[in-house]
Amino acid sequence: MVFFRSVTALSKLRSRLGHRSSLRDSVRWIQTQTTTDLDLRSQLAELIPEQQERLKKLKADYGKVQLGNITVDMVIGGMRGMTGLLWETSLLDPDEGIRFRGLSIPECQKVLPAAKPGGEPLPEGLLWLLLTGKVPSKEQVDALSKELRTRAVVPAHVYKAIDALPITAHPMTQFTTGVMALQVDSEFQKAYEKGIHKSKYWEPTFEDSLSLIAQVPVVAAYIYRRIFKDGKVRPVNDSLDYGANFSHMLGFDDPIVHELMRLYVTIHSDHEGGNVSAHTGHLVASALSDPYLSYAAALNGLAGPLHGLANQEVLLWIKSVVDEVGENVTTKQLKDYVWKTLKSGKVVPGFGHGVLRKTDPRYTCQREFALKHMPDDPLFQLVSKLYEVVPPILTELGKVKNPWPNVDAHSGVLLNHLGLTEARYFTVLFGVSRSIGIGSQLIWDRALGLPLERPKSVTMESLENFCKKAASS
Repeated sequence: MVFFRSVTALSKLRSRLGHRSSLRDSVRWIQTQTTTDLDLRSQLAELIPEQQERLKKLKADYGKVQLGNITVDMVIGGMRGMTGLLWETSLLDPDEGIRFRGLSIPECQKVLPAAKPGGEPLPEGLLWLLLTGKVPSKEQVDALSKELRTRAVVPAHVYKAIDALPITAHPMTQFTTGVMALQVDSEFQKAYEKGIHKSKYWEPTFEDSLSLIAQVPVVAAYIYRRIFKDGKVRPVNDSLDYGANFSHMLGFDDPIVHELMRLYVTIHSDHEGGNVSAHTGHLVASALSDPYLSYAAALNGLAGPLHGLANQEVLLWIKSVVDEVGENVTTKQLKDYVWKTLKSGKVVPGFGHGVLRKTDPRYTCQREFALKHMPDDPLFQLVSKLYEVVPPILTELGKVKNPWPNVDAHSGVLLNHLGLTEARYFTVLFGVSRSIGIGSQLIWDRALGLPLERPKSVTMESLENFCKKAASS
């Protein structure tokens, strides 16, 4: 088996061709979404045969083309830089950040339908974009919002499964438990047991994925209110969109919080396929585990401190700065605290990324939101100072490839300002968002007939022997 090095090879190719073609493709997608069909499933049914043929041709014409080589560093370094899987819904460029079906975050903010003029994009619009590659109309987004509301029904046994856990259990533990309890109604599992033909796998996967995306905000809101509030469930509001409804069920009805939730869910939804949660979902689903099982596995990866739990750690670390130094921290005091953190063997949470080599665009759009809605917030001002202080220090250390802030560096401060102050819950918000990206790709995994994932592993001894033989030849 050949492993491929993706970041360097694909980035160089993109630097020559990609920027021009990305803009052109974006325009093409906007122009070709002229159908008045409001049914997302029928749209997919039309697209899938074309993409199946495209994949067959790609494999037939270029199946033996090598994209790069593998090094020992890659094998023992977390497979960084290897191309190992197909992920259609988004692509991450080290310099310019994430593109959802070719569209950057600023482009999505401009062209995706919003709840109000000049507002943040509706997550339903991004879901449509990820699944079809086309920017939807407002009417199509409204129809999808309505469909998701009809699917947002959670059986009583799910709440009982969550209630069986101690209220002190981490919110992510309770969230994963709730998702696993939802699995008993999986349409894919039922269809597979009845002997569905593999060419139809995508259909029950679509049903499961859309139901899952609709249900997880209800489950997540129940957990929040169970742990931190009065335990009373706030029902779905039939007049609200996905992000606003999630905010409402949590207990926040401020229009600014609704806007933040729309932005938050949109930018956290997908980040290509190599990150822990996305890759885990894809890996588990490649065994034909249904979307509920696959997404639950992804959540367990997201709960790790090096992945989704980082947004919790950022706010706690920022508050620790305030506790020790005060809100009106000087640049020198902040530098001293950063060095203190690093010299204690810890990292400064919210800085660095496995692929990105510049400031995360997801950080930038959150900063713009803060400048618009909360410019005088003390913690926001502290985050701004950190942007000036931390990168030079990390660069001075010389061990960090990317000293710039990532998405986690900002989200907690926004949520905290608007009233959602419980940092232990933040990763659940991330998890709800990620259902859109993972669910979209799982539908395409089954539509394209992608196989069981099974890479080759090696031992240290085999690596040593291979390298010695290569050196002597």
